[in-house]
Amino acid sequence: MDFIKLVDETFKNEKVASYPQFKAGDTITVTYKIKEGDKVRDQKFKGVVIQIKGATAATKTFTIRKVSSGIGVERIFPFASPAIDNIEVNKVGKVRRARIFYLRNLAGKKARIREKKFTGTTENEEN
Repeated sequence: MDFIKLVDETFKNEKVASYPQFKAGDTITVTYKIKEGDKVRDQKFKGVVIQIKGATAATKTFTIRKVSSGIGVERIFPFASPAIDNIEVNKVGKVRRARIFYLRNLAGKKARIREKKFTGTTENEEN
């Protein structure tokens, strides 16, 4: 048991804690490093989060889906991956499920996810 706790503490770094909160249905952009031979470059992958899986920081992963030139592309990212440079939340989606695999069977406008509307007053509107 002590070894598992040690691995958990090792992988729970400040970088993972600095990621924004997101859930299934949100549209995010993940910037990650790709090593090609001697060169390292950044690449962005923008898509809809279809699931978040895992309990501990060392084993937690998330799956992103996008449609690129008519073909659905899914990519699984571990939260604790050193290759991930940045995660940015573009849209907060409104879905009723934690795993939205039904998007795989939808195409076109049916595959859209409603955006969550934020209602509330800000400090400037109160005065």
